[in-house]
Amino acid sequence: MLEPIRSRRLYSQIADQISDLIVNGTYPVGSYLPPEREFAAALGVSRSSVREALIALEVLGIIDVRVGDGVLVRAIPPIEAQNDSLMRRVMRLTRPDPDPELPVALDLDVEIPPFALLQARLVIEPEAAALAARRATMADIAAIEAAFAQNRADNKNRSTTHPGDRMFHIRIAQASGNAAFEQFMILLLGHAYGGMFRRLQSLYTTDRMVEQSEMQHEAILDAIRNGIEERARSAMQRHLDMVITVFLHE
Repeated sequence: MLEPIRSRRLYSQIADQISDLIVNGTYPVGSYLPPEREFAAALGVSRSSVREALIALEVLGIIDVRVGDGVLVRAIPPIEAQNDSLMRRVMRLTRPDPDPELPVALDLDVEIPPFALLQARLVIEPEAAALAARRATMADIAAIEAAFAQNRADNKNRSTTHPGDRMFHIRIAQASGNAAFEQFMILLLGHAYGGMFRRLQSLYTTDRMVEQSEMQHEAILDAIRNGIEERARSAMQRHLDMVITVFLHE
């Protein structure tokens, strides 16, 4: 029997449930799975999440996705695979190497200029907050609350590195259920602020800004906790706009 999906990593959770149905014989080898829309309705998720789950199962050789025909069950997952994380198995098979056709490289040592960093966050974070309001589990909310508590303690102790602040934003991206948002935020904030950002902070951060930031964080958390997507989105937008405005103040 299918159970509603409520946690992060939706495609992995969905794929695990479909895999279990194949293992227990609900859908034997040679049979066809129900259409995506039926799985989506039964699980309370989007069709895109179901499609990601089916693609993951196909990568593992368990099903065969036949566009225009249906999804055929090809094999029962081996016993050893049933006790492994589906996500780990998929990543082992699909982990991408640097693309030799593209003349680019990931440089984790580069310092992103402060306003470029803030502009990127302004694009990503309001939508991540809205998704978090829709999808966050109790565990996600507890993690955001813990980061906010650290943020308040950091402010009280006049921290200059603000780990609680950064963790607050990372936890929201994680709660969004969107792995790309999560990785973007870890890449942008999961390292110590560079010298340019630290100097900008030291020159323009005021006690009023710290107080405002804490209040705005609380408003974002409250919107996510209560599942109000648009309020979470607008609260995050206001917060980042405020930071940019303060740092541009003459």
